[in-house]
Amino acid sequence: MSKKKENKKNTRREFLQQSALLAAATTSAGFLLNACKNEEASSGEKVNVLTQDGAVVEVNKSQLKVCPQGANRKESRKGIAGRKFVMLIDLSKCKNARKCVESCQEMHHLPTHMEYLKVYLMKDSKNTAAYWMPKPCFHCDNPPCVSLCPVGATFKRSDGIVLIDNKICIGCKFCMTGCPYSARIFNWAKHDSANDGAEYSPETGHPRVHGTVSKCDFCPEMARKGVLPSCVTACPNGVIYYGDFNEDAVSNGEEVVRFSEMIKNKGGYQYADELGTEPSVYYLPPVDRIFPVENGLDNIPDGIDISIDA
Repeated sequence: MSKKKENKKNTRREFLQQSALLAAATTSAGFLLNACKNEEASSGEKVNVLTQDGAVVEVNKSQLKVCPQGANRKESRKGIAGRKFVMLIDLSKCKNARKCVESCQEMHHLPTHMEYLKVYLMKDSKNTAAYWMPKPCFHCDNPPCVSLCPVGATFKRSDGIVLIDNKICIGCKFCMTGCPYSARIFNWAKHDSANDGAEYSPETGHPRVHGTVSKCDFCPEMARKGVLPSCVTACPNGVIYYGDFNEDAVSNGEEVVRFSEMIKNKGGYQYADELGTEPSVYYLPPVDRIFPVENGLDNIPDGIDISIDA
């Protein structure tokens, strides 16, 4: 073998070894280029990363983004022992800032036209004032979507969270038809290439699977770490509270309050509770509102319908 060929072979071997080491390092650290949530900016520190096309590149550490690591498909079905997750939304505080929507889209790699969490402009009657209403999936205790799924792709966990296993989902849309809250969307487009190489988990819902159904998931991968969902912490007005029904405690990131006291003292309710689905999302009525409803009209993106009948 010529010296030139031997050097070329050694160079290729070194590159493959370096690539394997970098791939293992980035995977174990939970880092992916062009993934989920920005890390705090560093002091110009440079690191080598392996891109999805197999190239080794040097980037600023601040460019790396942490991708949430959900449980595997089997563990995702069990839920977190002893927990019963609940959400409380204070309608008097919402001004349609849409930070909750944007943070959810970023966390789940959604394009701007896809929303797991929607904000609707509501008006209960012609004689009442309008108000803004954030509406995620309600994670019902009696979810019709679960019983309607013919393949068991949609399931309810012991902690009350309702998830979808997109590796099983056949895209029949029975669950979409049966959901009385229109909380589900269909993945018509192929997923973003930024998710290539990531291991699928029902807890994160990505990489999204083309031709299947997806929705708000209550960010269970964050709950495992004791971290509030992104929609909660992103809201500048503390509209959304999240916590454990069993502990009777919920938080909006600024304060921790007794769930039962908020419901009792402020007239909390479940949306369309007459349907018997027992939602895990509760609302506080839009009384003594902090912001006039007009403040949110300028924040509506083009092509987004804010009608509750959308």
